[in-house]
Amino acid sequence: MRELANVTSAQPVPTVGFVGLGIMGAPMARNLVRAGYRVVGHDVSPARVRQLVAEGGWAADSVAAATDAEFVITMLPDSPQVEEVVLGPDGVLEHAKPGLVLIDMSTIRPQTSVRVARQAADRGVRAIDAPVSGGEKGAIDGTLSIMVGGATEDVEAARPVLDMLGRTVVHVGPSGAGQTVKAANQLVVGGTYALVAEAIVLLEASGVDAGPALDVLAGGLAGSRILELKRASMVAREFAPGFRIDLHHKDMGIAQDAARAADVALPVTALVAQLVAAARAQGHGALDHSALLLVAETLSGRNHR
Repeated sequence: MRELANVTSAQPVPTVGFVGLGIMGAPMARNLVRAGYRVVGHDVSPARVRQLVAEGGWAADSVAAATDAEFVITMLPDSPQVEEVVLGPDGVLEHAKPGLVLIDMSTIRPQTSVRVARQAADRGVRAIDAPVSGGEKGAIDGTLSIMVGGATEDVEAARPVLDMLGRTVVHVGPSGAGQTVKAANQLVVGGTYALVAEAIVLLEASGVDAGPALDVLAGGLAGSRILELKRASMVAREFAPGFRIDLHHKDMGIAQDAARAADVALPVTALVAQLVAAARAQGHGALDHSALLLVAETLSGRNHR
């Protein structure tokens, strides 16, 4: 894990409200605690909140309690949850003080981020969309790639917090732009998993040991972060979720919606979206998205023994 810079002790300790302490949110909140922030966490699971407290954070029994802060981070599954937590009755905007910096790190529809930013501005709240890539390991290590949409001054206000969570933090455009970049990220990730899965099926069906074969691929032009991190677990058929098929299915829908809004054709994305949908239909929704390998095997009638 990279070393996290501590908040300057001579200054008042900023409070970060953190709503959503799941696979990604929990380690992100933990890193902010280690960096010296006062982190007040809320989640639908009381056990997750208790874990944050055990790690040095504070408990919030409601969204309102987590909103009494200089920064609020939301890390939620989808647009409906963000709309409920941020825009809904008794949500963040209802309780926010002017000047609050709202950092939504969920992966949602770009138009939802635009709506959140517009309504936040009406309340004097500075809202940015900052979805992430890097999976659970990146969240644990504080090395996420963070694509940020919003006004420049609002992004800069949030940057000290974002820098504690990610190694690559890039302002990519106005509100909603971060979500569009995340959609592009997810279609590339999904497509890469699908091709690595097909490569494994081809290698094994041809009598080639996929382990050393993928070692060679990872060192050449075919190399990718996915081959670097996932090739061994895919060959071993270990699909403990770092990022679930269910969530990638949602993200592929976002990518396809963005393509329609931009009036562009993304045929490979559409195919990958169908493969992800097939994985869910086959009962693999709770597995890691590398479980696209199971779909590739099924299509070839070569279920792994």
